[in-house]
Amino acid sequence: QVQLVESGGGSAQPGGSLRLSCRMSGGTTTGVTMAWYRQPPGKQRDVVGTIFPDGLTNSVNEIKGRFTISRSDDENEIYLEMTELKIEDTATYYCAARVRGQLYWGQGTRVTVSA
Repeated sequence: QVQLVESGGGSAQPGGSLRLSCRMSGGTTTGVTMAWYRQPPGKQRDVVGTIFPDGLTNSVNEIKGRFTISRSDDENEIYLEMTELKIEDTATYYCAARVRGQLYWGQGTRVTVSA
């Protein structure tokens, strides 16, 4: 059974940085398209960005230039490097992976940005 576990969330000040990780167990990230989503308090969950098996990424405009998605298939992990954090980046961040046609979600890790 594939499981995804996010880590690295916490509190930061505006302008600060955090690095999130998502580790897959019960499967391999090799060849798998994975993504980061976030859900601000009281709002819907939306995609932040996607990383493809070849390492190419795409991301939403509001995080371009500030967040970087990367992966290490050796470690079975993907990462979300967040810099220049803004208050509006406050959310629970989730990773997702579609493996053999089934979509898996992690439990989420909370990021709070406040002055």
